[in-house]
Amino acid sequence: MIPIGDENNGRRLTPVVNYAIIVLNALVFFYMLTLSDTQVEDFVLRWGAIPNKVAHGHQLYALLTSQFVHGGWAHIGFNMLFLWVFGDNIEDTLGHYKYPIFYLICGIVAGLTQVFIDTSSTVPLIGASGAIAGVLGAYIVLFPKGNVRTLIFLGIFVTIVLIPAWIMIGIWIFLQFISGIGSLGVAQQTGGVAFFAHIGGFITGMILVWIFRNKAAHQRQLAARKDTRAFQRISFGG
Repeated sequence: MIPIGDENNGRRLTPVVNYAIIVLNALVFFYMLTLSDTQVEDFVLRWGAIPNKVAHGHQLYALLTSQFVHGGWAHIGFNMLFLWVFGDNIEDTLGHYKYPIFYLICGIVAGLTQVFIDTSSTVPLIGASGAIAGVLGAYIVLFPKGNVRTLIFLGIFVTIVLIPAWIMIGIWIFLQFISGIGSLGVAQQTGGVAFFAHIGGFITGMILVWIFRNKAAHQRQLAARKDTRAFQRISFGG
């Protein structure tokens, strides 16, 4: 399942911060494309969060910088797609100033969660997925009944269906828990997916959104989405 859009009715703010985060990630990635393999390795070692170093109080800045470093086209592509689909709604509810703080805190806690799980690892943690997991956590709290336009692959056939956010995001986080438990005790020295970073970011987002949200903006979005669903039932007999 790949999300390609959601209900944006009732959004008041242009999500300039969300756009800026996406652009910054893209700029860093395109810069990395200009580097040699050796330079890329040095770049990742410098700006990625290495659990063993962070656990000993070294390179703590990397918990922040690692959120803007990606390891390939698929890595950045899927991360930015999820951020594009879900981040604008969260920025609208939190506001331009609170949203980047919320986003970065989720990313930092996500990194620390993975560090806590495997303090001996020397594999750099990179990517925005921990912070984006926080955005998903906030979304499922704020808009659990929101419909997400989702690409579904059925063999050689592809279709688009509307799936409630609580189902789509719920399946995603369930898979993170299952995969995370399965990864316990497995050597990660060759890299892989930091499942516990996703879990840590997701839970952090679910909690922090109650502190950061603008209640009036949230109620406006909920009312607009409800009106849209009512219109659809009247117009199409759904």
